[in-house]
Amino acid sequence: MKSVKFYFSLLIAAVMFVMPLQAQENQLAEPVEGEMIETPATEANEGIMLIDEAVEVVEEVAEVAVETVAAPVQGSEGRDNNDIDKDFSVGKAIGDFVGQAGFKGLVDDWRFAVMILVSFLLLYLAIVKKFEPLLLMPIAFGMLLTNLPGAGMFHSELFAGGHVHWEDFALGSGVGLLDYLYLGVKLGIYPCLIFIGVGAMTDFGPLIANPKSFLLGAAAQLGIFATFIGAYALGFAPNECGSIGIIGGADGPTSIFLTARLAPELLGPIAIAAYSYMALVPVIQPPIMRALTTQNERLIKMKQLRQVSKTEKILFPVIITIVIALLLPSAAPLVGCLMLGNLMKECGVVDRLAKTVQNELMNIVVIFLGISVGATATGDSFLNIKTIFILCLGILAFSAGSAGGVLLAKLMNVFAKEGNKINPLIGSAGVSAVPMAARVSQTVGQEYDRSNFLLMHAMGPNVAGVVGSAVAAGILLAFLG
Repeated sequence: MKSVKFYFSLLIAAVMFVMPLQAQENQLAEPVEGEMIETPATEANEGIMLIDEAVEVVEEVAEVAVETVAAPVQGSEGRDNNDIDKDFSVGKAIGDFVGQAGFKGLVDDWRFAVMILVSFLLLYLAIVKKFEPLLLMPIAFGMLLTNLPGAGMFHSELFAGGHVHWEDFALGSGVGLLDYLYLGVKLGIYPCLIFIGVGAMTDFGPLIANPKSFLLGAAAQLGIFATFIGAYALGFAPNECGSIGIIGGADGPTSIFLTARLAPELLGPIAIAAYSYMALVPVIQPPIMRALTTQNERLIKMKQLRQVSKTEKILFPVIITIVIALLLPSAAPLVGCLMLGNLMKECGVVDRLAKTVQNELMNIVVIFLGISVGATATGDSFLNIKTIFILCLGILAFSAGSAGGVLLAKLMNVFAKEGNKINPLIGSAGVSAVPMAARVSQTVGQEYDRSNFLLMHAMGPNVAGVVGSAVAAGILLAFLG
């Protein structure tokens, strides 16, 4: 600070020296009438006097500068350089650095290391085994990020009590990157955006051509309510039972949408269970389908579906949105976004928007959704007995949902005329794992008759299951939210 004063004083001294000389030049250039003109000798004497005064000022400033440089540097607490050198220790600095490193956190809390190993397992399943890699891989990496000690990327206390603590976000201190991304999950933004993309990629033609498929899609939601009862019997709270039961809908975004509202503390285990079991549909469903059907039922050939007009495809999303929103307003966000995306696809006048929601928007949201959901899988919320129960109940939910569709198809055949019977194998496609469940029906059917093509027939209950799971989520939200 004093060095600044030194240079400033020099500047003042220079100005003091120059200004009088300049004034004298002006006086000489314009002499006043009647005034004696000074001689050059007089001017020289006055200039010498001014220079002497300036030198004196500069000398005084220089003395202050020398004192400033010679004085010891004072710390914030009045310590000089010698004190600071005494306090500084290389060993202490290294100790502080090690104490701040994440390795200490791994030693202090073993759950961090376990969760990191779990994230490695999920990465292996996603990358090597290709189990729902588009979502399981971001979820696994989000789990890895949130369990790195000291990184501070996610803070569950900001969402404690099921509410967003906006005052902490307003302050901005102690808020990590994943905290901001998780707001899209907590506010229900990401699942709805994904449903727009799903709608834009869905063809409701098979469902429109065969409206009975709606019943099969509804029957497959049996797993949701059966699991609700099972979870309640195990001692879960009603809101937790609803979140666990929705796994049976085989719809990841719907599971996340509902769980974020009813039981956010279970979001990590439920999302991982939902997407893991969706990837295991080809493993879970075939034994159930074979166990509940006879040889003759698997050989049933269904009539070719009628052609659906463009007008029907345009009116369908509008009518469904109005009917469901009026009957069950809590399901309007999911169903409305689903039908909006489908209308973009079918109307034919916003192809650019339809392609955007199918690709760019869908991909971006999937990344944010996966990382955010994975961030909730901390040691506190994941490494407990509830997680084991959730994983077991998830299998029950999938199995009951698949069985519900098959059994209803068998019941419908009791009242159907010959030639209009339904192959019960397509009933298992009522779970909303689109289009995987429909492909499983096709694969199992062709094991017994290579000429039996069930894929388009199975797509009817499959897309009906998407609507059905959203409606079931709306029902649970209305009763438990």
